[in-house]
Amino acid sequence: MISMRQLPNIIITGTPGTGKSTHCERLVEILPEFTYVSINKFIGEHSLEDGVDEERNSKLVDEDRLVDLIRPDLKNGGRIIDWHVCDIFPESLIDLVVVMRTNTTRLYDRLKERGYSGTKFEDNLDSEIMEIILSDARDAYAPEIVIELQSDTKDEIESNCQRIATWAKQWIVDNTHEGSDDEEDEEDEDEDIDDDQSEERDEEEEDED
Repeated sequence: MISMRQLPNIIITGTPGTGKSTHCERLVEILPEFTYVSINKFIGEHSLEDGVDEERNSKLVDEDRLVDLIRPDLKNGGRIIDWHVCDIFPESLIDLVVVMRTNTTRLYDRLKERGYSGTKFEDNLDSEIMEIILSDARDAYAPEIVIELQSDTKDEIESNCQRIATWAKQWIVDNTHEGSDDEEDEEDEDEDIDDDQSEERDEEEEDED
């Protein structure tokens, strides 16, 4: 099926500390036609905070307004979404969901470096151990568009980004009108050949008469 969008939308998700932003920043270097959307920045720019969770020391978000505001961007395509929540975006507008995974020992160190503590620290570590975000992604989207990638080393991050970029380029080939236009050109060429052959047959019949 040919998509109305010229570029796919990709969600890069995972527990905080699994390398989502690092992947997104590298991806837009490889795929400059795409736009990196940090949902945390988007929330701040559009005043989408909806209170504070005191226990977890984190902001609450008006997710309905968030989806309403970002929907036009998703309809245009070419967005790389960076957020730890993935299951609120319209399934019809998402083409690939990449769940970043990290060794829990490495994640422990990363969260400590960020200053996470108490309930916020424990919840995020438990989320990774129990595969909560991966489960949410699989529940919200078709299984064939959800993948998990390990994100422990620089080499793994680069390999992941190259793999995602290859997928994106193939999506463009398979789903945009460019491929359709090529097929139409081939059909037009076939019709021209048929017309030429028909004219030749008519000329031969006239000669026989």
